[in-house]
Amino acid sequence: MPQGQPNLLLLSNSTAPGRAYLEHARDAILQVLDGRRSLVFVPFALADHDGYTDAVRRALEPLGVAVRGAHEGTPRDLVADAEAVFVGGGNTFRLVKAIHDLGLLDVVRARVAEGMPYLGSSAGTNVATPTLRTTNDMPIVAPPSFETFGLVPFQINPHYLDPDPSSTHQGETREERITQFLEENDVPVLGMREGTWLRVSDGVMRLDGVSAGGRVFCRGSEPVEVPSGTDVTWLVERVGSFDVGG
Repeated sequence: MPQGQPNLLLLSNSTAPGRAYLEHARDAILQVLDGRRSLVFVPFALADHDGYTDAVRRALEPLGVAVRGAHEGTPRDLVADAEAVFVGGGNTFRLVKAIHDLGLLDVVRARVAEGMPYLGSSAGTNVATPTLRTTNDMPIVAPPSFETFGLVPFQINPHYLDPDPSSTHQGETREERITQFLEENDVPVLGMREGTWLRVSDGVMRLDGVSAGGRVFCRGSEPVEVPSGTDVTWLVERVGSFDVGG
């Protein structure tokens, strides 16, 4: 992968109904790894680092991919030497606090710029964007900053749920929450339904997966439906800025 061309696989979720952990995305995972036989797994979005890493190990080692947890040594050093990195899901605030506390921001960015494959799922996909502001998670800890890796220049909302007209839930829908984000920020948001992923390779961004795709939200316009298999590289041209107000 040439310098400056990220090689990313950003999953909305790691499980699908009736399938084993990561099974729905096995072909995509092998594609992004492109023959690499090991990766470092970043488990810090969950409290049980050993158990989480073991789950990833059980899923990937049958594919010929050796897995080492980032907590099983010095995280910065392990990432610096990794063939690939996979950042798992869980609570995004906890993950972002660990990323800052452990000094992983710059090393992940540098390695991705060199062409190292980056895989993310859920919270791991959230942190591939510039900020955690479009996460669905409760702030159970206080990270020093909302800044994340910024491997793509727009925001993503994993686990996107369409409004349910029959629901009795009185809180905001996901669409309403994203609209509130756009009232304060002029940055597109890609809402990824369960079973979808964003593949970034050779400068092309493609929404793919085993479900009905997602929706793109941009300030000042109606949401756009994006079926699986759609090239969404155009999102880069729509990026404005954060904290611009109403």
